[in-house]
Amino acid sequence: MSRKCEICGKGQVSGNQVSHSNRHSKRKWNANIQSVRIMDNGTVRRAKVCTRCMRSGKIERAI
Repeated sequence: MSRKCEICGKGQVSGNQVSHSNRHSKRKWNANIQSVRIMDNGTVRRAKVCTRCMRSGKIERAI
């Protein structure tokens, strides 16, 4: 399963988890990707979209 938004391209980001003793270990932050039904040029299809795109109105949800 792709963890990338089909609208804005937001995806997984990597970095370091830093403990209290300042030890570093690699970790990942996943984007909040939801599979939703959207209207795309008059047709209904499923798309993987981040919640920020849904909230900002970049897509039109299909009922």
